Amino acid sequence: MGAFWVLAVALPVLFLAVFFAWPVLAMVGRGFVTDGSLDLTGFADVFSRPRTWRIVGLTLAQAAIATSLAVLLGVPGAYVLYRRRWRGRGAVRALVTVPFVLPTVVVGVAFRSLLVSGGPLGFLHLDGTFAAIVAALVFFNYAVVVRGVGGMWERLDPRASQAARALGASPWRAFRTVTLPALTPAIVSSASLSFLFCATAFGTVLVLGGLQFGTVETEIWVQTTQFLDLRAAAVLSVVQLVIVAGALLLAGRARSRRERALALSAPAESVRPLTLRRAPGSPRHDGHALALGAAAVTALVVLLLCLPLVNLVLRSLRVGDGWGLDHYAALGTPGAASGVSVWSATATSLRTAVTATLLALVVGGLVALVVSRRPRRPAGRRAVTGLDALFMLPLGVSAVTVGFGFLVSMHEPFGLPVDLRTSGVLVPIAQAVVAVPLVVRMVLPVLRAVDPRLRQAAATLGATPGRVLRSVDLSIAARSVGLAVGFAFAASLGEFGATSFLARPDEPTLPVLIFRLIGRPGADSYGTALAASVVLAALTAGIVAASERLRAPGTGGDW
Repeated sequence: MGAFWVLAVALPVLFLAVFFAWPVLAMVGRGFVTDGSLDLTGFADVFSRPRTWRIVGLTLAQAAIATSLAVLLGVPGAYVLYRRRWRGRGAVRALVTVPFVLPTVVVGVAFRSLLVSGGPLGFLHLDGTFAAIVAALVFFNYAVVVRGVGGMWERLDPRASQAARALGASPWRAFRTVTLPALTPAIVSSASLSFLFCATAFGTVLVLGGLQFGTVETEIWVQTTQFLDLRAAAVLSVVQLVIVAGALLLAGRARSRRERALALSAPAESVRPLTLRRAPGSPRHDGHALALGAAAVTALVVLLLCLPLVNLVLRSLRVGDGWGLDHYAALGTPGAASGVSVWSATATSLRTAVTATLLALVVGGLVALVVSRRPRRPAGRRAVTGLDALFMLPLGVSAVTVGFGFLVSMHEPFGLPVDLRTSGVLVPIAQAVVAVPLVVRMVLPVLRAVDPRLRQAAATLGATPGRVLRSVDLSIAARSVGLAVGFAFAASLGEFGATSFLARPDEPTLPVLIFRLIGRPGADSYGTALAASVVLAALTAGIVAASERLRAPGTGGDW
């Protein structure tokens, strides 16, 4: 069994080293190494440009504003969707998750079709503005707050709040002094993750903001692809890593506090969700107004979340002054610029996503299994914590950096007489690198929740270590593994940043082809892009809806 644990650590670390650390270092090294020697003058050069400070300021501003709005709207949503019991709650939970798993290109296309001149909200003149980007980021990250906070709120023991009410506290005061402090670790963790996703947004910002309202992520893409300034791209990659490392550190500490708080709370099966109806004989000032206010806010947000998606479908059916399926009929026709049909790109995306999901499941599952252990020695606990943090790094490094790093480093890697850049094998690998942190975050909370006494009892009854692992850990984590497969598949299906560099011209994935169609002039190309976006959105939403049914209730994890 010792050999298994060595392999469980060595295999993921080797995967991360070869397909993440090496390409990133190769990319950054191109910017900081001149004539074989280290040259850090790029920092002074890049930071002397007003454009750099404007981009960094825009990145921090849009991430901070979008995160604040997501938290303000998400906390009431977490209360309604996780603390209250009402018919249709599960369906609405799945609905609010759909925006998060949508490909970023689709989110950008959906919002642009809503805000362009002639769109339902075109009279607001928000197309290509900072406000449009912030709105799209809130749309994308609302589910992060709802599910992160709701997962903990679902587990909170209501007796503390009830005791405060019995002592005369008003509903608002009981929430502010009892419930809110208990939820703070989950709120901070969700806000940190939301800030992370906002700060590293790529496809959405690229579609909505163009070159006027960029982020550090889009600027790395611009400097790499348009200006060929690898030194500037390397400096910006380091800047982004510093920003995101801070967000990951904050999220990690908040997550640890949340897990400790959940360990002290009542078991999930003993905490019954409250109902929307006032209990007979209870006073009228029992917080019913607060519940109705939260329900109203949540209902409004859900309607706003549906608006871009519904409009996307309607605009895809618009043909000239009438309606029809012309744009969907064109999905099978190869484009003039790419020579590839949308259905062909969809098949490529599905094949690639299957391979990427299998890779992410193996690597992320092994990481979650190792990190879920509880070593007795302090050195062992620090090593486990370090491994967990190590595999969150792909969330903090630009996908553009990873993609271009593959191009730089995968020509005859390790002296092998093969050029992996032309083989197409790098696309699923790059997508797996992005999906591994999602797999870890979904499986790890369930494995950590396994009572060690179950393993001890199985061992006492004569089970071998391998059988204990299969019959206890894997059987309990089976549902979370299914959920991880769904989310990893959806994430791979919509990955755009790294894939835009690695996809072969004759075999683009669907997000890459949609971006190409948007850039082509003509109403027909735009209509086909809308129809292709609907197809991609339907695929990801269907996958997530199916995997959502596998979610184990009361796990208390992020998802």
